[in-house]
Amino acid sequence: MKIGFIGLGNMGAPMARNLIAAGHDVTGFDLAATPEGITMAHSLTEAADGAEIVITMLPNGEILRQVASDLLTHMSPGSILLDCSTVDVASARAVADQTGTKGIPSLDAPVSGGVGGATAGTLTFMVGGPDDAFAKAKPLFDIMGQKAVHCGPSGNGQAAKICNNMILGVTMIATCEAFALADKLGLDRQAMFDVVSTSSGYSWSMNAYCPAPGIGPQSPADNDYIPGFASELMLKDLRLSQQAAEDADADTPIGQAATNLYAQFVEDENGKGQDFSAMLPRFESRSRS
Repeated sequence: MKIGFIGLGNMGAPMARNLIAAGHDVTGFDLAATPEGITMAHSLTEAADGAEIVITMLPNGEILRQVASDLLTHMSPGSILLDCSTVDVASARAVADQTGTKGIPSLDAPVSGGVGGATAGTLTFMVGGPDDAFAKAKPLFDIMGQKAVHCGPSGNGQAAKICNNMILGVTMIATCEAFALADKLGLDRQAMFDVVSTSSGYSWSMNAYCPAPGIGPQSPADNDYIPGFASELMLKDLRLSQQAAEDADADTPIGQAATNLYAQFVEDENGKGQDFSAMLPRFESRSRS
């Protein structure tokens, strides 16, 4: 299959390489990155010429809307725009409306799994858009990831991603708070993990991504909190969740509290450039007052 790939940063480049390794003809474009092993075009429209599917991995909804507008003049009816960015739901749906008028179905397919998952081809895709477009793109999802869930119409992939990451942000804060409290109560961290990881406090933040160094499976906490998923990216996703909550008139007080705390951590403290689980040393150093 002939594929255009727009956005070849830390996530996009390994995803594109996995498609190439599987035998697909991939032409990429990025304003800054020039990754090895990928044929690069001089413009995004050149990358899209003749492509059956154009994949985008972009920073935000505003850029996605502009790129989609530019791509429409060079994509053929029946081709598919497959956006793997994490953006606001409104932008995903606006792009789908725009491309649909040109006979080009759009899929919003944000990912979970980070750079490691992109490299290993073990991402999870949350996909919104038409059934037939999802079926056509499914073989590509199977190359780039381990799971693709069709969540419904356009925008629902983004909705699933931001709801998932709102839960993740909230549970990571709670996990870090609990470890810091356990420390002050004199409870050994390993004992804490052994109890919670097999009891009602079980969560992905505790069991798979434990924020306490030396406890549980290997995680960024064991590597001085070098990001697997950076705090500023968690803040971005939490802000998207609260933007969507406002648009939908949904009451999300805990999601808003998590957003405020990550904003403080990233913008006013030392959280930028650290993994989002670095909330633990933050709580360790603080008192209730």
